[in-house]
Amino acid sequence: MSASNSVTHFEIYAEEPAALAEFYRQMFGWSIDKAQGVDYFFIETSQQPGAIRGGLLYRPIRAPRSWVHYVHVGDIDAAVARVQQLGGSLVHPKSAVPKIGWYAVVEDPQGNIFAVFQPDPHAFPPLVPEL
Repeated sequence: MSASNSVTHFEIYAEEPAALAEFYRQMFGWSIDKAQGVDYFFIETSQQPGAIRGGLLYRPIRAPRSWVHYVHVGDIDAAVARVQQLGGSLVHPKSAVPKIGWYAVVEDPQGNIFAVFQPDPHAFPPLVPEL
């Protein structure tokens, strides 16, 4: 099977990489280690085979347009609260992907957007009463 078209790596840009590395360590328990001799941090999201890996570095461009990475969480409400506790913010509130799960878009303390996702086959947006 070819690895073509699969996501192989991600990068998070930061004004203060060491501080942002600590945010992600505390938020998700990721292993983040600084590379020797360069301003780059290696991110390992999981010990599972095939887990996506990434990097964290000084912001090389001012305002990138980027894909939103979704991070699987066990409790979306707790994840959003944790983001805010660690200095991040909520960009888009918890919303349902009907019969699939819940997601929320958040921002880390240095302005990078990502989403958290909790699978839930019963997820459904609240019904709006007819007027």
